[in-house]
Amino acid sequence: MNRAAVVFALLLAALVPLSLLAGRVWIDPATTPNAAIILMELRLPRAVLAIAVGAGLGAAGAAMQGYLRNPLADPGLFGIAPMAALGAVASFWFGALLPPAIAAWSLPAFALIGAGLAMALLALIAGRTSSGAGGGIALFTLAGLMIASLAGSLTALAITLAPNPFALSEIVLWLNGALTDRSWREVAIAAPLTGAGIVVLILASRSLDALTLGEDAARSLGIDPRRLLGLLIVGVGLTVGAGVAVAGIIGFVGLIVPHLVRPLTDRLPSSLIVPSALAGACLVLIADSSVRVLPLITELRLGIALSLIGAPFFLWLLLRMRSGSL
Repeated sequence: MNRAAVVFALLLAALVPLSLLAGRVWIDPATTPNAAIILMELRLPRAVLAIAVGAGLGAAGAAMQGYLRNPLADPGLFGIAPMAALGAVASFWFGALLPPAIAAWSLPAFALIGAGLAMALLALIAGRTSSGAGGGIALFTLAGLMIASLAGSLTALAITLAPNPFALSEIVLWLNGALTDRSWREVAIAAPLTGAGIVVLILASRSLDALTLGEDAARSLGIDPRRLLGLLIVGVGLTVGAGVAVAGIIGFVGLIVPHLVRPLTDRLPSSLIVPSALAGACLVLIADSSVRVLPLITELRLGIALSLIGAPFFLWLLLRMRSGSL
């Protein structure tokens, strides 16, 4: 484990107890009534879910930036998050038609189906390229942008044609991203899929290291571009799809985190993925604890809070690139 991973692992260990106590009402385990129930059934699953979602987005962002060799790359470029969101929105339309026992699982199930469809489309469009790695990367990027644009348009259409005001309100709130009222059920969905996705991204990390030398050099070292692309599609699909399935759209984590981690490493993708996962978990956990503490009438949506942080950060990155310091 490299230095960055140790730093963020220790930070995460310190943040978890604080997140369990933080909220509109701070909990004192010794004096708060029903403290054990509140901690185990409300605060702990929410904290674990924040860790899982943040870890998946952080690892996916590091892998994306390594593959595209672009510090502004974000997991959203894959189109997987928008397609997962489209699937979730579809559940507000069709979930009521399902039996009650199945309808309770319809939102995460539809979101994962949407993510899976995006993965299949990416593999079909970009995975069959016969050109070199550079052509594959360009085609992959364009395919991801096309899928994201299509999913965004269909989601907007679904919102416009919402069957009733309640469904419209639920769709808009869900798309803003949040961990409110989540339980161990969502943890059971997100944690295994996110863990599997991070493992897949770690398997791709050595190939990403070779890609930093250039496409031709990577191929001369025996790197198979199609295999690498396949690993990335599966890894990012699992991590991002699982996060969207249980929390909605949470942006900028995959963009911000690798930049926080990179100065503490040798800047190779293999050194970034695990620390970025831990840093992403820290960032989402801090953001989720903060929105619970803010003295607002209704809790600020997590996706909005991270966007308020991420947009200025993105502007700062653009200014650094313009000045040539990035």
